[in-house]
Amino acid sequence: MQGRDFEQLVEQALAELPPTYRRRIRNVVMVVEDEPPRPGLLGLYQGRPLTERSSFTPVSMPDRITIYQGPHERAARSLAELKSMVAETVWHEIGHYFGMNERQVQRAEMRRAAARRRL
Repeated sequence: MQGRDFEQLVEQALAELPPTYRRRIRNVVMVVEDEPPRPGLLGLYQGRPLTERSSFTPVSMPDRITIYQGPHERAARSLAELKSMVAETVWHEIGHYFGMNERQVQRAEMRRAAARRRL
C-alpha cells in the first residue's frame, strides 16, 4: 500500500472517533512511519497525558502519536482487516493521550469489542 493510502486509513480512524473524544483532542500530531523503533509496536504515544496537565502547565510542543505502517501491513490478511487494525491502534494510542495506562487501555478495548459484537 502506498504511504498516502495508509495515511488516509489513519485519518479515517480519527474521523470515526466519537465526537465527545474528538472535541477534546488538542495539540496532538498524528504521524505515520514505516517501521517502529522496536519490534512489536503498532503505534506509540509520546507526550503528557491529559490527566497530568493543569492550567498551570506551560505551553509545550505537541504530543505525538505515531502509527507504524509496516507491522500493520504484515499482520493484516485483507484491506478490511488492515482498516480495523489501524482503527484499533488509533483508539489505543488516543487512550494513552487521555491518561489510560496499558492495562486500562486493554480493558477499554475489550469493552469496546464486546459492545461491537452486540450490535
